[in-house]
This record gives sequence, C-alpha cells and structure tokens, in this order.
Amino acid sequence: MTDDTMPASQDAPIANFSQCHVGIIGHLDALGELPALMEPAQRARKVAADMLAFFDAVILEHHGEEERELFPAVMQSAAKGREHEHVRTMVERLTTEHRQIEAWWSRIKPQLRQIAKGHDTTLDAVAVQQLVKEYHAHARYEETEFLPLSQTILGRNANHMAALGMSLHMRHTRPVPGYI
Repeated sequence: MTDDTMPASQDAPIANFSQCHVGIIGHLDALGELPALMEPAQRARKVAADMLAFFDAVILEHHGEEERELFPAVMQSAAKGREHEHVRTMVERLTTEHRQIEAWWSRIKPQLRQIAKGHDTTLDAVAVQQLVKEYHAHARYEETEFLPLSQTILGRNANHMAALGMSLHMRHTRPVPGYI
C-alpha cells in the first residue's frame, strides 16, 4: 500500500493532538487578557465601595442639613407675601428632588454592595444615569437659584445669617470626651 492509498483514519490521532492545541491556545489567550480586565474590575469595586460610604455619610447628611437648617431659616426670614411663597415653592421642589434622588439611590444600593464585594451582579444602568442626571440638575438649580436668593434673604439680617452659621457649626462640632 502506497501513501496515496493509506486510509485517512491513520492520520486521525495526529489531527486530534493538533485540535487540542487550538482549544488550549484559545483558553491561554483568554488568560492573557486577564491582567487588563483586573484593573477595571478593581476600579468598579472601589467606586462602588466609595459611593456606598459617601452617599450615606455626605449626600444624605447634606440633604438633612438643608431640610433641618437652611430651608427653615430662609423660609422664616423671607418677606411675607410673594417672596415667602416663592421660597416655599423652591423648598418644596428641592425637597421633592431630594426624595427622588434618594429613591434612585435605594434602587442601586444593593447592587453596589454586591459590586463592592466583588460579586457578579447586574447594575441598573438606567437608575445610575438617572441619579447622576437628576443630581446635576438639582445642584445646578440650587446653586443658581436657591442659594443666591438665600444669601439675599438671610443677608438682610446679620443675626439670621449668624444663627444659621452657629447652628451648622454646632452640628459639626464633636463634643470633647470628658467635657460633657
């Protein structure tokens, strides 16, 4: 029997070894991509963990301070009539926005906890984008409309501005142990 007449099945063992290499190379190529994939995964865990701590400690506290301190001070100092009604409308809008932002946060918070722990999860991208978009709009409105008006209203009476400043100072001052 010549090489031309040799059955093809005799080449099969060599072809099987060759095909194994294709699978091995494919898996090793994927392994080679792993270092580049680790950096974004680590960044995702860090951003999620940082945001979990930041939102509750900073954003929620900021909303609370505005609602407990700033909004009532401006409402109380606003001139009766049109100015007072305008301030009341603004305060209602800002407070509603706080609740909307906090609602978006509560939708993604459990997902962020999973990401921070390195667990596989799905992140509600729509909720994330909506929270970011609404907070930008909220901050812009507050910075361009409400805070300048607040400055004008509270600035008419130095005592009102000082009272707000003292209240905020006392809230942020921690008691010294042993002096209480």
